[in-house]
This record gives sequence, C-alpha cells and structure tokens, in this order.
Amino acid sequence: MTEREDFLEWVTTRLRDAEVALHNGDAGPRRELWSRQDPVTVLGAWMTGTSHAQAEEIFGRLEDSFSDCTSYTHEVISAEVSGELAYTVGYEHTAASFQGEPRKYTLRVTQLYRRENGEWKVFHRHADTLQTTAD
Repeated sequence: MTEREDFLEWVTTRLRDAEVALHNGDAGPRRELWSRQDPVTVLGAWMTGTSHAQAEEIFGRLEDSFSDCTSYTHEVISAEVSGELAYTVGYEHTAASFQGEPRKYTLRVTQLYRRENGEWKVFHRHADTLQTTAD
C-alpha cells in the first residue's frame, strides 16, 4: 500500500467515524484526531477559531447541537501526502438533526493534516455550505 493509499484508508475509516460520532452528539473521536499543537485553525461553515483552545470550544458547541445522524459521506475529490503533511478537498454530505431540527446539507471542505508522533492529526479545516443555483 502506498503512503497516499494508507492516508486515504485513514480518511475513510477513522476520520469518517469521528465525523459520524460528532453528528450524533459526541465530539470525543473528533478531538482525538485533531492536533493539540498550534497553529490549529477552523474556518467553519458556522463557526471560526484560530487556536486549539478555540477549536475545542467549537467542537463542544457542535456536539451539543447535533444528533440523530442518518447519513454522512465524505466525497474526496483531491488528496495528497507529502512527507509529514497531507490534504483533502471534497464534499461532506450530511443528514442529521441540528438543534433538534432534521437537516440535509453539503459542505465544501478543505482539510490539512500533519503527522504527530506517527499519527495523522487535522490542524486546519475550511468549510462552507455548497450553494446551488436554480436553472
């Protein structure tokens, strides 16, 4: 297995499982996969933070807001590994309740990762809601 294939395996298993848990109201698995070493940035669709401490606050607010995830897919359209750094670009398609209201949405997401003690950690996320136009 190549380094890129190994990384994508991690993205489609551990990272995916952490996102499903978050959308079910449990940010613990996401916290485990995020760097605790600044710089850490979250330029989120709904919240922004520029440090590990602020990312932790955001994860807490998200875990308090989400529940009942019925569907989550991370459609990776581009990814690469270069030494101790990696990135993914893609779409996250989610169906979950947000503050008790069922929602379906798609986010465009770019994430950056670095290896820390041999494990991949997310240290940057930029996401925005995919806007569609009517014909």
